[in-house]
Amino acid sequence: MRTNNRKAQSVVEYTMLIIIVAAALMAMTTYIMRSMNARLIQTQDELNYYRKE
Repeated sequence: MRTNNRKAQSVVEYTMLIIIVAAALMAMTTYIMRSMNARLIQTQDELNYYRKE
C-alpha cells in the first residue's frame, strides 16, 4: 500500500515539474520574440542607412 502512495506522489511531482517548465518556456517566448524583432529592426535600419549613401 505504501508503494502506491509513493508512485502517486512521483506522478504528481513530475506533473508539477512539467507544468512549471512549460510555463517558464511560455513566459520566455515573449522575451525571445521581442529580442528577435528588435534585432530585425536594427538590421533593417542598418541596411537602409547604407542604401542612402
